[in-house]
Amino acid sequence: MGALDNILFGFQVAFQPSNLLFCFIGVVVGTLVGVLPGIGPAGAIGLLLPATFRISPTSGIIMLAGIYYGAMYGGSTTSILVNIPGEAASVVTCLDGYQMARQGRAGPALGIAAWGSFIAGTISIVGLMLVADPLAKVALHFGPPEYFALICTGLILVTYLSQGSILKALMMALVGILIGNVGLDLVNALPRFTFGLTDLEDGVGIVPLVMGLFGISEVFLNLEQDLDRREIFQTRIQNLWPSIEDWAEAKWAILRGSIIGFFLGILPGGGAVLSSFVSYAVEKRISKHPEKFGKGAIEGVAAPESANNSAAGGSLIPLVSLGIPANPAMAMLFSALIIYGIQPGPLFIKNNPDLFWGLIASMYLGNGLLLLLNLPMIGIWVQVLKVPYRILFPLILLFCLIGAYSVNNSTFDLFLMILFGTLGYLMRKFAYDAAPLVLAFVLGPILEQSLRRSLMISGGSFAIFITRPIACFALGFAFLLLLSNIIPYIKKRRHEYREYEE
Repeated sequence: MGALDNILFGFQVAFQPSNLLFCFIGVVVGTLVGVLPGIGPAGAIGLLLPATFRISPTSGIIMLAGIYYGAMYGGSTTSILVNIPGEAASVVTCLDGYQMARQGRAGPALGIAAWGSFIAGTISIVGLMLVADPLAKVALHFGPPEYFALICTGLILVTYLSQGSILKALMMALVGILIGNVGLDLVNALPRFTFGLTDLEDGVGIVPLVMGLFGISEVFLNLEQDLDRREIFQTRIQNLWPSIEDWAEAKWAILRGSIIGFFLGILPGGGAVLSSFVSYAVEKRISKHPEKFGKGAIEGVAAPESANNSAAGGSLIPLVSLGIPANPAMAMLFSALIIYGIQPGPLFIKNNPDLFWGLIASMYLGNGLLLLLNLPMIGIWVQVLKVPYRILFPLILLFCLIGAYSVNNSTFDLFLMILFGTLGYLMRKFAYDAAPLVLAFVLGPILEQSLRRSLMISGGSFAIFITRPIACFALGFAFLLLLSNIIPYIKKRRHEYREYEE
């Protein structure tokens, strides 16, 4: 089938009443997740994943994906009106969005954020259509050595692009691999790191881990703060349709943000957060009036909001083409597909055309629904923001407990979730990033399996990773990335040691 036939087929799938309903539910829940500072899209997907077990995989993935890109829309509302990012990808939007609101321009700020998100989301969906299938065909020629090398490179990129310390991110990736190896050995079925507990023989569940690291830890962290004193800037929201002058100033920022977000979204560890920061920095650098940024520049709202929505579409490419999730939310989608009995990777599009093209078409519909929902419902979201956190956070905790228990009806999963929640709280207190841990946890078993298969093929010789061009290039690139961070770190420590001696 040609591209037109494929997308028409996708719309036939997406317009089925059940799929249309779950697309609507996904984007509404996603917007709510983005509006309310809390568990974020990865935690929300983990929370609702058990609810999708009794529906078709297509409906389930459409809803879960809608939560992810819907959260990118909702995050701008709190950033602009409250100066609190509802989602990490909207942190940069606070800088100029809130200043626009204080100047009486909350309407244009919200309007350009919504339209920029819609345009960028549409561009990223087109890019997903054009890139995913050819990349999957290329990936059919990959063997275990290539997958081992690509996963190594992906994990190194995650640590390299981490917002905090690269050494801490690398440590978290190693911890994630260790947790991912808990359970029965993949080859000889011997228990590993189970400490004699039969509940751990099936391994650690992705839902308790993600909901603990993102949901429970968020509740624990916010117990330290008096969030009920947050101030919603009282202003009348009007002129949601940006003026011609606003469009003239923002149009190139939207386009550049869309392109930057799409390509950074493809990179493991890139995603929406990095895309929004990079796009804002680019706009400030090339602007003729950089002094306006931070004081209410509309480009400072348009660029990051376009970038984070475009990254949402781009991050699906490595998942469906290579079977490698690019961020924690994609790791949850990866786990959902595995639970449904569907293997992400090069054969995903060929074996599941209804799911892939139905997802593509649902993203077109979802972007349109988000545009229609967000602008008229801004008043409702403002009222939702007024819900006291002493009521909201106990509800989040309750939903997390219900979600973790309902996967396997196991109280052991509840204890695991609380354990990971405590770990996530301590990680946040000491500035350790959870994203490398989650991605390494999901990719760790695939990494081990690819390594062992490669050594079986080569008769135990590691030379197979050098003689295969793609594997050699990927590992060489990963090694250079490591060196580029380790050498400056060593030099810095030596300099500090010399200063201390003097």
